[in-house]
Amino acid sequence: MQVSNVPESSSNPSPPKFLDAGDSAVIVEFGRVVDVALHDRVLALDAAVTAAKIDGVTETVPTYRSLMIYYDARSIERDQIIARVEKLLAQTSSVLIEPKVRTIPVCYAPPHAEDLAEVAQHLNLSQDRIIDIFTNTPYRVYMFGFLPGFAYLGRLPEAIGIPRRATPRSPAQTGAVLIAAEQVVITGVTMTTGWYMIGRTPLRIFDLARESPFIFDVGDEVRFEPIDNATFERLQSGHAK
Repeated sequence: MQVSNVPESSSNPSPPKFLDAGDSAVIVEFGRVVDVALHDRVLALDAAVTAAKIDGVTETVPTYRSLMIYYDARSIERDQIIARVEKLLAQTSSVLIEPKVRTIPVCYAPPHAEDLAEVAQHLNLSQDRIIDIFTNTPYRVYMFGFLPGFAYLGRLPEAIGIPRRATPRSPAQTGAVLIAAEQVVITGVTMTTGWYMIGRTPLRIFDLARESPFIFDVGDEVRFEPIDNATFERLQSGHAK
C-alpha cells in the first residue's frame, strides 16, 4: 500500500485551514474526521516540509487530520511559514510514501486478556470471534500522543467497536493492547485507562535504551499475530526488541 497526497475517498478535497497554536506553531488542518485519504494528505505535507528544510522550522507533528508545524519566531514569521506551506501544498502531487509493515505478536490468553470476556459479553460475540476480527484487520498508525510511545491506531472494525468505560479500570501493564471506539493503542508505560485490554504483546513499544525509542512511525501499517503463553514468555525473557 502506498501513501500519497491523492485522496482515495474524495476527488475534491477541501482546502486546508491554517490555525495558530500560540506564538510558535501553526496547525494545517485538512478536515475533522478520521479518514485514510485525509491522513495521506497530512503525511504528504509532513514529508514535503521535512524535505524543504525551512529555516526556523523546528519540528512537525502529524495527527489524524492535521499537521502542527513548530517554528522559532526569532527566525521566521508566521506569515512566511504559511506562504512556504501553501507553495509546498501546490507542489506535493508527486509525493509518495511507502509505509513500513509491522507485525506485533499478541497473547490473548489469561492473564494477558483481562477485559476480553467483558468485551465479548458487551458485544454479544465469542472471544474467539473478537480475536479473529481483530487479527484479520490491518491498522494504520495515525499519530502519537497522551503518553510516551502512545500510538493511536485505526480503524477498529465496527463489529468490535466498544465505547470507552464510564469509569477508568485498574492500571494496564506495558504492552497492553487496548481498544475503544474506533481506535487501538498499545501501552508503552503502565497506566490507568478507560479502554479495554484484550491482549498483551511482549514487545517494548517504548524504550529509551534503543536508538529509536518508538517501535512505530506515523503512517506504518500494523498487523497483530496471535501467540500463546509460552511464546509470550520466551519473547519477553530476552528475545523481544
